Amino acid sequence: MSVSLYTATVPVFKQMLLALSDVLKKGKEHAEKQHSDPAVLLQSKLFPDMLPFVRQVQIACDFAKSVPARIAGIEVAAYEDSEQSFDELQQRIAKTLALIEGMTEKQLNESGVKEVVLRPGTPKEKTLSVEDYALRYGMPQFFFHVTTAYALLRHNGVEIGKKDYMGSY
Repeated sequence: MSVSLYTATVPVFKQMLLALSDVLKKGKEHAEKQHSDPAVLLQSKLFPDMLPFVRQVQIACDFAKSVPARIAGIEVAAYEDSEQSFDELQQRIAKTLALIEGMTEKQLNESGVKEVVLRPGTPKEKTLSVEDYALRYGMPQFFFHVTTAYALLRHNGVEIGKKDYMGSY
């Protein structure tokens, strides 16, 4: 049995972004309940050289929108990365969900794209088959950032568990 690139990506991105949205709600509620500055959670890091929570969410959204767009051979929508609140991050997730929900199976599965070039024109340029790009690069990157965002909130005392991470499936 073969699985299409659409099936392997878009529904998974949707499931995990909806779960991430719910986790963000719990993070905001936690800050309010604790009467703490939400910026503490939003700027938290697991280690000094890691990116903060807000960037983890932004990058997760970036992969969720760019992977299907590149597979479909369409231009990747650019976001400004200016979010500084839970509400703004929720808007980014909603915008990303709307974008990927608008993509069709036909766009991805019949696009004709065979390769994706990462970091074109730089010393780190790398060409991957569309399958390798989606399944061995894009999806793992997405999961890394979603997982790190989850871990940051959990580490900071937000009461979330595996069910929150997984969402509805």
